[in-house]
Amino acid sequence: MARKRKTTTMAPIEPMLLTIPQVAQSLNLGRTKVYDLIKHAGLPTIKLGSAMRVPLSSLKRWVEQREQRNRSA
Repeated sequence: MARKRKTTTMAPIEPMLLTIPQVAQSLNLGRTKVYDLIKHAGLPTIKLGSAMRVPLSSLKRWVEQREQRNRSA
């Protein structure tokens, strides 16, 4: 008699690090604008060899800081 395997569904894993195109898509901006924000507006990045990534937690915090600045302005 064959035993049924119990299938488990795993929640999708949220990436810790985003590529520049993923950041652009998340913010509904173009890649060039994301690079501009990195260079001029302090969008946080980390380098892994030659790869540049944006930590998801840092991106969320950065956006929240911008929201607070806009509310108080």
